[in-house]
Order: sequence, then structure tokens, then C-alpha cells
Amino acid sequence: MEQPSVDELKEWRNIMLMHRFALEEVNTKLKILNEEFQFLHDYNPMEHLKSRVKSLESIGAKLEKKGVDITPENAREHVYDIAGIRITCSFVSDIFKIEEMIKHQDDLKILRVKDYVTYPKESGYRSLHMLCEVPIFLTNRSEKIMVEIQIRTVAMDFWASLEHKIYYKYQDEAPEYLTNELREAADIVTHLDEKMKNLNDEINKYKNKLENE
Repeated sequence: MEQPSVDELKEWRNIMLMHRFALEEVNTKLKILNEEFQFLHDYNPMEHLKSRVKSLESIGAKLEKKGVDITPENAREHVYDIAGIRITCSFVSDIFKIEEMIKHQDDLKILRVKDYVTYPKESGYRSLHMLCEVPIFLTNRSEKIMVEIQIRTVAMDFWASLEHKIYYKYQDEAPEYLTNELREAADIVTHLDEKMKNLNDEINKYKNKLENE
């Protein structure tokens, strides 16, 4: 990445600042939704929230991969996940509960949803990706900033973290035996999620039975 001019550097800083503001807006919204759900249902679907703004190096690498010049304008136009939030939850059903909660927010525009939970990637990767647009109100204007929200179970998140480490180490060219092992591990994660759901259903049935008695 070439050394930017003073004006370009200012624009890069502005981009990072706007995306940090967008993350704060969405993070606050998600925390409110989670606390309200806890109050109404005595249960919180969101176990953990983790957010980040991509580094300039990561943005530059993504633009290079897309074959476009590394400029602030191209970053705005071609990189949709500069601001990202990852939500981890206990059960697969929580993923779709959270999706519906987000979809019902009037000030969030849903641009795209990729359901890798129902339709996993060939590698075995599973997660729900939502690309949202959130308005940021500033002193003299407002801007609409994109934020990518990823929703997955704790088990899916553990698998995805392992996959990332393997492909980072092998620079996206992991040996075939490792990719096969990863796919097998993904099947185990899917089975674990199903098992945990069934256990939770049984616990809820028992709890309801006690309450009715």
C-alpha cells in the first residue's frame, strides 16, 4: 500500500471513524434488544458480541484481491465489511430469532442476507451473514454506513476460528487431508448443535411441566 497524501490520509481516517460510529450504533441496538428479550422471556439469545473495524492493511489487501486501486473511494464502493459485528449464541434457533429481531428495526436497512446455516459452504463453514445499512447523524449531515453482522452458535464460531487459523497458516492452500478433516469436524459441530437443541427442548418441557403442576 503506497504512502497516501495528506488529503487521502484524512479521508481514510474519516472512513474508519464513520464505521466506528456505525458499530457503536448497532452494538447499542443489539444490547437493547438482548436485554429486552431477557426481560420478556427470561432468556438472552445473544451470548457474546464482538465488533471490529478492518485495518487499513486488510482493506488494502481486499481491494488488491478485487483488482482495483487502493483508494478511499474504492474502499467505500467495494469493501462491505469494513465494520463487522459477530454475535454468538447457544442454539441454531437463536440465530433465526436474532435475524428476525434485526429485520424489525425500522432504522436498519437490510441489504443482503447469506444463510450459510441452512446452506453451508463446501468447506463446512456455517453462519448467517446480514449486510445492513445504518444512518449516522453528525453535526452537519447524516451518512449511511454498511455494517456486516455475522450470527453463529458457539460451536460454529469455534470451528470457524480453527478454519481461519489453518488457512492463514497455509495462505489459503491447506493440504487436502486438512480440508477433509475440517469438513468432518463441521459435521460433528452440526451434530453437536442438534444434540444441544434437543437437550434444551427436553429441559424446557420439564420446566413447563413443573410450572403447570
